[in-house]
Amino acid sequence: MKTHLHWRDLPPDARGATVALGNFDGVHLGHASIIRTAAAAVDAPLGVVTFEPHPRERFAPDAPPFRLMNPEARANRLARLNVDHLYELPFDAELAGLTPHEFAAQVLCAGLGVVHVTVGEDFRFGKDRAGDAATLTALGQTLGFGVTIAPLVGRDGQDFSSTAIRTALAEGDPRGAAQMLGHWHRIEGEVIHGEKRGRELGYPTANMSVDRLHLPKLGVYAVLVNVLTGPLAGEYHGVASLGVRPMFGENQPNLEVHLFDFDGDLYGQHLSIALVDYLRPEMRFDGLPALIEQMDRDSQAARAILSGL
Repeated sequence: MKTHLHWRDLPPDARGATVALGNFDGVHLGHASIIRTAAAAVDAPLGVVTFEPHPRERFAPDAPPFRLMNPEARANRLARLNVDHLYELPFDAELAGLTPHEFAAQVLCAGLGVVHVTVGEDFRFGKDRAGDAATLTALGQTLGFGVTIAPLVGRDGQDFSSTAIRTALAEGDPRGAAQMLGHWHRIEGEVIHGEKRGRELGYPTANMSVDRLHLPKLGVYAVLVNVLTGPLAGEYHGVASLGVRPMFGENQPNLEVHLFDFDGDLYGQHLSIALVDYLRPEMRFDGLPALIEQMDRDSQAARAILSGL
């Protein structure tokens, strides 16, 4: 998959795609349906058009973090759907100020040269969200590209949505979230330096930032770990703590992951952490021996859960 960070000055082989258009936060089953519909619409390379930052981050910068995925995780998931081109457009003042007609003419036609566009039926676009799927269909007829409106997808009368997935994660239900996502919810990024307390406790951890992401319920999880880069790349089982480390008086949330049966340096490498099961909430202990005993129990519980996958 090739990633393009603007709609201007694209190489010829990046133009002429059939594209799915939207934010695709989480790349859930509804999003996957839109992308499959785009792929089947015409015989052309498959593209996904999305935005960075997410428009909500621009218009409500002080709101609590809501994103399920950072750009790296979204790109990795889209690549698994056989997307040929990811157009990650900069959602800046210029793009935010385009009317629906200007967006269709300047970005989709002149910039990307799309042959077909597929959107969900609840899609909105353009300045002040003035355009909808019907607007896009009319613009396509005028400007010369096809449009398909994909129906919403759901189960048991509930549409799959990023909002419903956030709710499941906030309630400590990663398996419920996975049923709507079609995959495990993952936190991805680079391993950063921490306080190295885990090593002293016999549980060395890889530390990752969760900045700008919607926080699942704080606590301890059984996790699948994919090391994406470096000589130790591969899949491992592990246990992770998501939270503020109340034993040590720190309050900036992060993710600390202990990989089972692993020995190596992961600083600077990129990891993908799949939340499988919620084990327990964060706790404050009377001392380090009690903390270590609980970590032993957490590890045993996580090993038992993951051995059944």
